Amino acid sequence: MYAIIVDGGRQYRVEPGMEVDLDYRETPAGESLTFEKVLAVQGESGLKLGSPTVDGATVTASVMGPKQGKKIYVQKFRRRKHSKSRIGHRQLFTRVKITDIAGV
Repeated sequence: MYAIIVDGGRQYRVEPGMEVDLDYRETPAGESLTFEKVLAVQGESGLKLGSPTVDGATVTASVMGPKQGKKIYVQKFRRRKHSKSRIGHRQLFTRVKITDIAGV
């Protein structure tokens, strides 16, 4: 059983028990999120495709907390000017655990 959901302009293929990193939101750990934008649901009865979403299908997830992503470095270099800079950045994500897929 799996579903394809939309969150923050991105599509995610999720299954129950799966952990997903979403865009950061200020939601405390332990709360639940519900996703209504479900594009497709696959279960025992087969695959249901939405146009654009599946009516009555929802995906619930519990928030595990914030998580920092991998560190990336941004470098700027100007040749012949004795000018260079290097800064690092770590993006914040919200980690959620998929608990239920309804509407199968």
